[in-house]
Amino acid sequence: MDTHLAAAKPVEGSNRTGAHVFAAALKRHGVEMIFGQSIPSALFLVAPEFGIRQIGYRTENAGTAMADAYARVSHKVPVVTAQNGPAATLLVAGLAEALKASVPIVAIVQDVHRKQTDKNAFQELDHLELFRGCAKWIKRVSEVERIDDYVDMAFTAAASGRPGPAVLIAPIDLFNDVPAPGTGERVASLGRFPLDRVAADPARVREAAALLAAAKAPLVIAGGGIHLSDAAAELAALQDRASLPVATTAMGKGAVDERHPLSLGPVGYFMGTGGRTRHLRPMVEDADVILLIGNRTNQNGTDSWSLYPKTARFIHLDVDGQEIGRNYEALRLVGDAKLTLAALAEALEGEDLSARHAARPKVEKQIAAGLAAWKDDVARAIPMDAAPVRPERLMRDLDSVLTPETIVVADASYSSIWVANYLTSRKPGMRFVTPRGLAGLGWGLPFALGAKCARPDAPVFALVGDGGFAHVWSELETARRMGLNVVVAVLNNQILGYQKHAEKVLFNDYSDVCDFAAVDHAAIARACGCAGERIETPDAFLPALQRALAAGTTTVLDIVTEQRAHPPVTMFEGNARLNY
Repeated sequence: MDTHLAAAKPVEGSNRTGAHVFAAALKRHGVEMIFGQSIPSALFLVAPEFGIRQIGYRTENAGTAMADAYARVSHKVPVVTAQNGPAATLLVAGLAEALKASVPIVAIVQDVHRKQTDKNAFQELDHLELFRGCAKWIKRVSEVERIDDYVDMAFTAAASGRPGPAVLIAPIDLFNDVPAPGTGERVASLGRFPLDRVAADPARVREAAALLAAAKAPLVIAGGGIHLSDAAAELAALQDRASLPVATTAMGKGAVDERHPLSLGPVGYFMGTGGRTRHLRPMVEDADVILLIGNRTNQNGTDSWSLYPKTARFIHLDVDGQEIGRNYEALRLVGDAKLTLAALAEALEGEDLSARHAARPKVEKQIAAGLAAWKDDVARAIPMDAAPVRPERLMRDLDSVLTPETIVVADASYSSIWVANYLTSRKPGMRFVTPRGLAGLGWGLPFALGAKCARPDAPVFALVGDGGFAHVWSELETARRMGLNVVVAVLNNQILGYQKHAEKVLFNDYSDVCDFAAVDHAAIARACGCAGERIETPDAFLPALQRALAAGTTTVLDIVTEQRAHPPVTMFEGNARLNY
């Protein structure tokens, strides 16, 4: 039995209710905090007896994003709660992101009283149908003696196989039911993921090793599955021992040390002028064997499926067999990345790697030249001292103070691309947390708060745009109330940047909603009791950032940035319509 079970305070006799059974089951699975507002009240009132802390969000969508980031950083299955009806509907966006990004979450949704079912009770809704498109498992528990059964099923569903959200619906009166003696005596702990590690077929692993050893121009492209499997150390060992160059997707960023001479950096739809890997595109296009790891081969990661060469032989390692062959026929390695990469490294020891090692100096030289050319491009093309401030300057200054333990999160859209291109991973497994499952706006600040819950001693920095930040201003009060101190940099260009630039490229015009009225985000932060600084010149950012990282409070850096600045999205390359 896990030692953390000893912290639970059992309640005996008639005072023990369904709420106690729920809390004890959560504690058994290692739950230390629940992301929830006030519902289910009965559960939150007894949770402190079991050492479980409530992280009280302001909105359910933000609470789900907090839980998502908490899972990605901690490898623990988080719990988020909501009331029936409108509150439950606000979980959908966050659960959908988690489903697409393969992040486990257990959502507990309080439902109407069992005797009021299907009577149009207050805020009654068909939650089984509501969550069908955004969760991998949805059930309703209706008997207090079955709470342990269903909680265990929820955690098993969330953490096993391809991780994802599980939704457990519980009627309000169930929390007050008195269980029969003997209820809640289980000891299994299922709250960490991956729950069940299974390696790929050994015969196919040996086949993959032979392909890589014989390849003339092999390449590894690691996706977010590396982080989900906690397989960065195994990938780093493979990179060195087999002399394999490694690129990543945006979600895979941090899988390797990007200062390693065999690390290219992120590849995908952001390899235009100013892109970190712009000059390394031929290494992808000319590869003859490509090992994909935890990589969905989605539109953004493959530059609309134009980046990966049609002539290459693909090896695809993924825990979900349905992802293999979805877009590229491949040798199938279905299994956990951590175990399978270890097995692959061992299989490669039996292969002749002399050609790989002999080619290594040339490959390293090609990567170094490509990265040097990128830096030259940026130096020539970007006015680093201009005002309004260029995001590239901010990223350069931020990169100068990052440590391997810093956790960087970003909102969707441009923020994720700035982070992927201009910050440097300083160790295998460094965390850059971005919402690339569905890439919805408004994830940045709640991601930061969830990451801080997971790693309270780590510095947490969030990059957001003013468009996305507007979705979740209210969670600044959450940060202050819960003592979750993070740094939030708002790229305040007064536009919905990606939307405006894409409309210009596609239509040579843009819709009215792309332009915002002026907002002082630093003043909003101060109004919430947090710190806030407004930055209008590039030289003011680094000192303000250093103050914010040293402060004992959440700080918002509201940075007035250039409207025309955009990341190196390939569809924007050389388009004169953006010179407005």
